[in-house]
Formats: sequence, structure tokens, C-alpha cells
Amino acid sequence: MYTFDSRVRYSEVGEDARITVNAIIDYMQDCTNFQSEDLGVGLEYHKKKQLMWVLNSWQIVIEKYPAMGEEITVGTQAYGFEKMFGYRNFLITDSSGECVAKANSIWVLMDLKKNRPMIVTPEIGDVYGVHDPLEMDYAPRKIKLPESGEKKDGFLVKEYHLDTNHHVNNRQYVQMATEYLPHMESEIKELRAEYRKQAVLGDKIIPVVYTVNSKEIVVALDGEDQKPFAVVQFFLR
Repeated sequence: MYTFDSRVRYSEVGEDARITVNAIIDYMQDCTNFQSEDLGVGLEYHKKKQLMWVLNSWQIVIEKYPAMGEEITVGTQAYGFEKMFGYRNFLITDSSGECVAKANSIWVLMDLKKNRPMIVTPEIGDVYGVHDPLEMDYAPRKIKLPESGEKKDGFLVKEYHLDTNHHVNNRQYVQMATEYLPHMESEIKELRAEYRKQAVLGDKIIPVVYTVNSKEIVVALDGEDQKPFAVVQFFLR
């Protein structure tokens, strides 16, 4: 497993002085990018080859929320490739080696010349290697929406929502969805996110909140066509 060490910064904690969900996701995204850069297949490589890995879904299980100043280790590993899909785990541990959070993620390889998914060739996949998947209860890739939800006021995609691919960053969708939780972020014990289409600068996002029960909330981040850009499912403690 590829890893790097860090320390929870003040800029990464919430009102309770503990790491936020957003920071956990940022660490995971940073880790996979660091690995790619170190292997020589980072941003410039993909730009030159006109390729892009697009995140299709997250499943993140959070065991604890480290406090400001605590030391953590962030790790990632690929555990398989199939057709256009890449499968990747993440693991964050504390200084004693106990699990902070672990995740499963599914990625789609895009051919930017043709603007469509492409098969993951050995040339592309072999550089990461294939490891045994982490032990966890793996959820399906797709999230089924409940029957009825409450539509909220829409808002426009701003420049600060975008990443180097010029569309809304994966973590930004989760941050948008957490705005509609009745509890502090530290109450989240698991989240799933399914990304269905890319939102870009100027798009209007209309949240629809589905309260399944006091412990499960689903937020669909719809476009003006009423089709979701992303769906985020939260399980609370």
C-alpha cells in the first residue's frame, strides 16, 4: 500500500476541533494523486495522453475523527481493473495504527479525444499493481433514490468548486450535501456517493433531500433537467 504521513491541521477541523469529512476525502484524493505522481503517471502524463480517471462512486466508513494535531497515515492501493473500471481502496490510521477511515472507490478511465470511456490496458493499469482488497462490507456502486424528497433552493457552480479537470471536484459534491444534515459532520459513520454526470462552471444545482429515517439521509444534487449530477447517502451514528 502506498502511504504518506501527516498531521491534522487546524484548517482541517470543525467546531469540535476534530477532522471534518471534507478533510478526510481530501486526504484520500491527495493520496491517490501523490501515488500517481511518484509513479510517473500524474497530471502531466494524463494531460499528454489525453486520459482522465473519473470517480464513479465512493463508499467511506469512518471509525473515528482525530483531533487537531494528531498524527495520521494515509494509504491507498488498487485492487483490480475490469474493462473501463479501476477499483481502489483507501485507509487512514492514527499513530497507534488503529483505523480512522477506510474506503472503496470505483473509477472510470476516460479517453478525452473521443470523450468516452476506454478499456484499461495493461500499460495503464500495471503501473499501480493489484493488491488484496481491504476487509469491509462492500456496498453496490449505484444508490437507489427514495420515492419522495424535499427540494431546496438551487445555486450556481462557482470557480472555487472546480478542479484541474474544469468540473466540480468530487469532494465538493459531498460538502454541498452535508449542508442538509441535521447533525454535525462528526455524526457521519458512513457515506456513499455516486457521480452520474459532470457539473461545470455556471451549471445550476438543485438539492433534493430524502430523509429515510433519523439515521439515514440521501441528498440528490440535481441539474435543471431534474437528473442528478451526484447522489450522496449518509448513515449517522
